[in-house]
Amino acid sequence: MTVSVREFKARLSLYLQKASNGEDVVIASRGRPVARLLALAPAANVKPDASELARRLRRIPGMLPSKGGKPRGSSRPMVIGPGEKTLAEIVLEDRR
Repeated sequence: MTVSVREFKARLSLYLQKASNGEDVVIASRGRPVARLLALAPAANVKPDASELARRLRRIPGMLPSKGGKPRGSSRPMVIGPGEKTLAEIVLEDRR
C-alpha cells in the first residue's frame, strides 16, 4: 500500500497497525516512494533465509539486487590530460 506523507502523518496509528499486521506501507513524497514501513520480525534472533531477503528486495520500488562480488571499475576509465585538474582538486579548490 502506498500513502502520501501528508496522509501518513494524519493517520500514523492506522498505518502502524497495518504494518504490525504484516502489510507493507510505502510512504511517497510527491508521488515518489521515499520510505517503507515494515513490521518487526517476531523474534529478533531469527534471521530470514536468503529467499525471504531476495523477496523483500524485489518489493522495494526501484531496487535491483546485485549479483555480488567486488566492483571491478569502469571498462572505459577517464583519462586526465596534462594540465587538467581532477575532480578531487576542483572540489578542494571550491572548499577554500
